[in-house]
Amino acid sequence: MIYLWILFNQLKEDAFRFKKDEDGAALIEYTVLLGILLVAVIAIIGLVGTWINGQWHALQTQLT
Repeated sequence: MIYLWILFNQLKEDAFRFKKDEDGAALIEYTVLLGILLVAVIAIIGLVGTWINGQWHALQTQLT
């Protein structure tokens, strides 16, 4: 439990340090962009998987 507290405090200090530094602002912007891209990729993978599943079942139905 103490380890988590130390880790939290270190992350908080790093966040405040990045907030004061322009490189930190750029890092935050890139992190947000990466998060948006990650959500988009996961959504696309899910949609393509659903489409492939539908195509597979349609093929299976035609073959039986």
